Amino acid sequence: MTLSGALRGPLPSEVDFSATVTSAPHFFYGTNTHAMHEAFTCRADDGTALEIVDNVKLAPRIPVQDGDRIAVRGELVHDRGSGAPLVHWTHRDPAHRHIDGYIDFAGRRYA
Repeated sequence: MTLSGALRGPLPSEVDFSATVTSAPHFFYGTNTHAMHEAFTCRADDGTALEIVDNVKLAPRIPVQDGDRIAVRGELVHDRGSGAPLVHWTHRDPAHRHIDGYIDFAGRRYA
């Protein structure tokens, strides 16, 4: 299923997709997790623009830049603040409640 198809269905939804990074990462502390996160925007191959949010307490930082290609597995949700599509859980889940996610970049899996 394409990301745009997943956005028309029930959320959250597990997704796998390839994309091009469209911004450099920025870092912030999660208000619920109290852990450092990195976030960046990308455009999926089907044209969907979205934000990737990765918990860097659970997975290494990803040295992406605008224009880099990535492959992602994670959980698609709507950002409560903006309503825009967001993919998180792009790392392993230590509690085993989510499918383990990842970001593949430059021949390395960040999970």
